[in-house]
Amino acid sequence: MNKNLFYVLILLSMIFWGSSWINTKVLTLYVNQYEIVFLRVLLSGLFMLPLLLFLKVNFRINLKTVILVLLASAVMIFYSISLFFGVNYGTAGLGGALVTTLIPINTFVILAVLHKKTISLKHSFALILGAFGVLTMLNIWYFDLNQIFSQHNIYFLIASILWPILTIITVRATNTTPLIFNFYIYVCCSVVSAFAIDFNHLARVADYDYIFWINILCLTALSSAFATTTYFIGSEKLGVNKVSSFVFLVPSSALVLSAIFLDEKIDFNTLLGTVCAVVAIYILNDIKLRRLFTQ
Repeated sequence: MNKNLFYVLILLSMIFWGSSWINTKVLTLYVNQYEIVFLRVLLSGLFMLPLLLFLKVNFRINLKTVILVLLASAVMIFYSISLFFGVNYGTAGLGGALVTTLIPINTFVILAVLHKKTISLKHSFALILGAFGVLTMLNIWYFDLNQIFSQHNIYFLIASILWPILTIITVRATNTTPLIFNFYIYVCCSVVSAFAIDFNHLARVADYDYIFWINILCLTALSSAFATTTYFIGSEKLGVNKVSSFVFLVPSSALVLSAIFLDEKIDFNTLLGTVCAVVAIYILNDIKLRRLFTQ
C-alpha cells in the first residue's frame, strides 16, 4: 500500500480517536466505565469479524503469537484500568494532556533504550514542540499546582507507558497480521472484562435511544475496530516512532469535534497547539512536502 495513503489513514484514525472522547462522555450518561470497556472490546471484535471473513485471513496462530496476544491483552486491560482510575480519582482534563503528550515521548524513549540508541536533537526538539502543543491545547497552564501534582495522576503516567508497550508487542507479532492480532486482543479482553459486568443490568441497553447507539457504534466501529487496527498496521509498516507522533493530533481533533457536536468554543490556544503538533509530526516523520504531493 502507498505510504502516503497510510499517512491519510493514520490522520483519519486520530480524528476518530479524538471523537472517542466525545462518544465516551455521552455514553457515561447511559452506562458505567466497566460496561463501556466491555461493550467497546466486544463490539469492536464483532465489527472486525466480517472483514476478516471477507479477506479470508488465516485465524490460526502459533504458540509464540498466543503468548504475545495474552501479554498484549493484559497490557490493554491494565491500560483501560489506569485510565479509569485516573479519570475517577485524578484530574481528568490534565489526564488527557498527560497521556496524549507522553505516549509519543515514551515511545521514542522506550525504543531508544531497547535499541541502545540516542534520540537526535531534531527529534528531541520535535517531541518538546509536540508536547508544548498538546499542553497548550488543553490549557495546562491554568491548572492548579495541587491538581498537577496529585498522586492519583500517576495512573495517567502509567497509561502513557502501557500504550507504547502494547504497540511494540503488536509489532513484534510477525507471524500473523495486525488485523488478526488485534482481533484476538479484543476477544481476550472481552472475556476478562465480562467478569466485572452485571449482565442483568447491562441488558437494559436494548431499550436505549438512537443517541446511545450512534455513539457506541462510532466508539467501536470507527475508533476501535478501524482506528486502532490502522494504528497498529501503520506501526508495522511505517515504524512505531513515526506513527506514535500522530497522537499529538488527538486533542485538537477532540476539541474541534466538541465545538461541532457539543457547542464548545475553539480558542487561540487550540489553534496554536494544533500548529505546534502538526509541525512536530512533520519533523518526526521527515515528511518532504514536494515528495508528498508528487508521489
